[in-house]
Amino acid sequence: MKRTWTIIGVGDVVASFNWYQMLFGQPGTLPAHDHFGQIADADGTVLLCLHQWGVHEHPSLMSPDAGTPGNGLLLFFLVDDFDQALPRARALVPQLEEEPHVNPATQTWEFSLRDPDGYYVTISATGRQEDYLAG
Repeated sequence: MKRTWTIIGVGDVVASFNWYQMLFGQPGTLPAHDHFGQIADADGTVLLCLHQWGVHEHPSLMSPDAGTPGNGLLLFFLVDDFDQALPRARALVPQLEEEPHVNPATQTWEFSLRDPDGYYVTISATGRQEDYLAG
């Protein structure tokens, strides 16, 4: 199996690390470095990498001023605890970007919010509408 390690530039790795851990309902830990962290599932699967802007010489991670953060990028996560993810998400932001609804293409429940750096994050249930009832 092949997996991607999506890496996004963030202003504060520790704060973003904590934000994503809260969103995913994971126990709070610290990233390995103050300039880089990997959000991993319980089985060690890397879900998302967070990279401090301007650290190292990665051309596309030098500065958020070189473009609009999140432009052209949608972070889309399938979760198996959709009903628990929704109140966690509501606790993280003043308002969701999209309230829970059934995506007509996938027939799954989903909602969207913005992370602390402005990235658009969609959370989707793993089951189809007829298999899953959202609260």
